[in-house]
Amino acid sequence: MTHKNSRTEKKKKRQNNQSKKKKSLLFKILVTLILLMIAAILTGGSLFAYYASQAPTLNKEDLIDPIASEVLDKNGDVITRLGTENRELIDYEDIPLIVEEAVLATEDIRFYDHYGVDPIRLGKAVFANITEGFGSEGASTITQQVIKQSFLTSEKSLERKAQEAWLAFKFEQDYSKTEILEMYLNKTYYSDSIYGIETAANYYFDKSIDELSLSESALLAGIPQSPNNYNPYDYPEKATERRNTVLYLMNYHDQITVEEMEQAQQVAITDDVVERDQEERAQLTNNQGDKAFIDYVVEQLDEMGNYNIFEDGLTIHTTLDPDAQSNLEEILNSDDMIDFPADKNGEPFQAGVTLLDTQSGAIRAIGGGRNYGSEVQRGFNFATDISRQPGSVIKPLLDYAPAIENNQWSTAHIIEDEAFEYEDGGEPENWDGEFKGEISIREALWDSRNIPAIKVFNEVGHENAVEFINGLGFNYDEEEVYESSAIGGGSGTNPTEIAGAYAAFGNKGVYNEPYAITKVERRDGSVEEFSYETNAAMKASTAYMITDMLKEVIENPQGTGTTAAVSGLEIAGKTGTTNYTDDFKQANNIDSGGAPDSWFAGYTTQYTAAIWTGYKDRSNPLSQTERKTAQKLFSSLMSEISGEDIANFERPDNILEIEVEKGSDPVERASAYTPVDQISAELFLEGHEPSEVSDQFVPDLSPPSNSTNEEDDDGDSTESDSNSASDSEEEETEASSETDEEESTETEEESNNSNEEEETTEETTEETEPSSDTEGEESTETDDGSNSSNEEEESTEETEEESTGTGEETSDETEEQQSSNENETSSETAEEETADTDNESGEGDQQDQPSTE
Repeated sequence: MTHKNSRTEKKKKRQNNQSKKKKSLLFKILVTLILLMIAAILTGGSLFAYYASQAPTLNKEDLIDPIASEVLDKNGDVITRLGTENRELIDYEDIPLIVEEAVLATEDIRFYDHYGVDPIRLGKAVFANITEGFGSEGASTITQQVIKQSFLTSEKSLERKAQEAWLAFKFEQDYSKTEILEMYLNKTYYSDSIYGIETAANYYFDKSIDELSLSESALLAGIPQSPNNYNPYDYPEKATERRNTVLYLMNYHDQITVEEMEQAQQVAITDDVVERDQEERAQLTNNQGDKAFIDYVVEQLDEMGNYNIFEDGLTIHTTLDPDAQSNLEEILNSDDMIDFPADKNGEPFQAGVTLLDTQSGAIRAIGGGRNYGSEVQRGFNFATDISRQPGSVIKPLLDYAPAIENNQWSTAHIIEDEAFEYEDGGEPENWDGEFKGEISIREALWDSRNIPAIKVFNEVGHENAVEFINGLGFNYDEEEVYESSAIGGGSGTNPTEIAGAYAAFGNKGVYNEPYAITKVERRDGSVEEFSYETNAAMKASTAYMITDMLKEVIENPQGTGTTAAVSGLEIAGKTGTTNYTDDFKQANNIDSGGAPDSWFAGYTTQYTAAIWTGYKDRSNPLSQTERKTAQKLFSSLMSEISGEDIANFERPDNILEIEVEKGSDPVERASAYTPVDQISAELFLEGHEPSEVSDQFVPDLSPPSNSTNEEDDDGDSTESDSNSASDSEEEETEASSETDEEESTETEEESNNSNEEEETTEETTEETEPSSDTEGEESTETDDGSNSSNEEEESTEETEEESTGTGEETSDETEEQQSSNENETSSETAEEETADTDNESGEGDQQDQPSTE
């Protein structure tokens, strides 16, 4: 019994012990769980604290959104946007309530209730991530999204989420809810390189945000969740579905009625969005035109100041003429207008073109090369980046203009084209290998003679020449300028630099630095306007005289630039070609006619263009035919862009145009007997015009040997009158003397009429021989001699008649006019006889009639 009780007690004791053990185990498990939870919390907290400590600083600068800059043409129209983010900012006050409600219903309905992190949304997201995998659902509030867009990456990790939550909490301590919402709506991406809801409204609907309908507001509110997938142009069905979801959420949160929801859901997406094809979308979001000009603008702006053109949201006002740029690119990039030379050694023929407004220096168009920018962004620009020798386009700038400016030369100034040797050795040649002898600087320039150019450069002085050309935008160092520089063998240049210098000739001597940017507007509304170098580089008289000579480069049938002519346009210009050294030609197997560079620079009163043509690798030569391409480009461009009724160049009041006799040195006026083909209209600075009249072609009017002393006086007087430049200032004789002279002249004509033919033949023989010698001495064309011979035959008739008439007439007058002044009477008699004789000759061959001034 005792034993039984003992067993029962033991069993109870065992059961009690087991119960205690079970309670102890549960307690231990509970404690362990609590400890684990504490540990997890501590660990998580520590980890969170660690991640938070590694979070970036909330710098205000990082909140500034990168905004694409707009580039405007001269008319104020946008030609492109520069930067990866096309964005227009909007203030919170300008955001309509319907847009705000659509965004909050979709992205963060408790936005105004939380402190940066939404616990309820976070709990849902944690559960979804546990059950469906990490990252399956986000819990980011609008504040967290601003943090992510401004300070963090899009990486999905615990570290990034921890930092995002911590920074969102801190961020809401510094900024109000409305400021945060404004930031969000300006930062959000809407596909097609569009940033910000205002930009999106303009792009998709061609409206401002305050003009959006409910349907349109819902579409924009839904796009940011997956911008490219909900793009209404690419995926209209998906975009429609997403918009309808937003409308449902707005109704669910009592922001709109069921009726409003259903009505908006019935609107077709295609009815809302603006119709755009792929080309237009690409043009609006990433303009591909005008690349050469835009690249130059970017380059210039980089040099002007502290601008970030791709993020600062600048408005850049430029000088671009979109029509001129379009025409230029069309000419360069097709073979419709010009048959461009073929590729050589796998390299394309290239051209660089700069077009300026002649009066202001504003760059209207830039041709950076053929098919510029088709392969790389900001490629090599042949209009601004090259440095190639200028050839003969330098001659007006470094030689002739400085000489006219400093030495007051006329366009008729004589320079000798002859064999020449450089001071340091070497003998330059002319383009044709010939020498013309004494020629005017006008001819030396239009025929692009090298030897005269070098001589002019030496005569004006290297120091004066360098000072002059540096006033036209160049940066020559006198120590590095040699005689060969006079013909383009010196420093390299580019079309923009050449165009700027040539425009000064068409702008009355005023140089304006070529420029492309007029002003820049910053996002804060501040405006910076730019000024550029401008100076009176030369007198207006010098500019006009050079212009007048350069017109002959194009207008003279023998000029080197005739291919550049445009019907109806007064154009001045100059060609230029460079050469290879003999060693280079031999090393690269280049024939004697090859040239590495061909230039043309020309201008009207409206536009100035400088054009370089060639190959980037200068070992690829241009043939003589291919060198004309620069002129063809100029002619085609000017034909397309020039306006109507373009003004001609205006001659200054202090410039005189005087007919002179070719080849006269010093320069002399043409006489009444100078043949037409020996007369040249030349320009002189007032006060430096010639006073002497040439007697080269004036006939010998000496009296016969049996004449009296009085007759000798008459003969001398007649010859003197023929050579005088001021016959019109002679005093008139008495009326009775004039009557007697006329009667005497008629008598003399009748008495000598029968012998005239025989005497003329004899006199012609005598006069022709010395005339032939004279022509041999003149540096003129071969056909001048025949013209002079005809003139001399006519003059012989006049001389015979004058000599005979003078003798008879003087005898009569001795008896009738003893009280008159004999010299005055003889002078007047000679004038009347000469006039009568000229009239008689005029009845014959009109071509042989002496020309008068």
